[in-house]
Amino acid sequence: MCHYCGCRDIPLIKEFIAEHEAVTDLGGDAVRALDAGDRARAALLAAEMAVLLRGHWAGEEAGLFRVMAENDEYAGYVAALVAEHRELDAFLTGLDLDDPAQRAAFVRAVDELHDHIAKEEDGLFPASLTELTGPQWNEAMAAWSGVHGRPVARAGADGGAA
Repeated sequence: MCHYCGCRDIPLIKEFIAEHEAVTDLGGDAVRALDAGDRARAALLAAEMAVLLRGHWAGEEAGLFRVMAENDEYAGYVAALVAEHRELDAFLTGLDLDDPAQRAAFVRAVDELHDHIAKEEDGLFPASLTELTGPQWNEAMAAWSGVHGRPVARAGADGGAA
């Protein structure tokens, strides 16, 4: 993710980035488990990754994605991201790591997830800084909070989470 636009300082974006990091850590751990021949551990990690992704996607799609898609300029970009969510969700739902082809596909999917995250962190998130109004940010944060059952952490005076 870029470090120059300031979106990393927005509390909601910080939450999304933390979720991205947690999911990619799980994916990487699952791939390493596969490399070590531990399919059972890989399957547990992949299942945990899928659960985290579904909550993450729900928060994104109900909030930030929805308000960004209100602008015709971003509607197609957001729709493509949502389509990628659905594709990965369908894949993870039917994942069978006992199947060598699916193991290879999972490794590719984890790699592609990094590309997907870059589209969000390097594209949509920075664009949100200039596109969203205060009420739209409030809507996006409320949607994320509704999905996660807790408020978005507010930035403290030093820029960190309060």
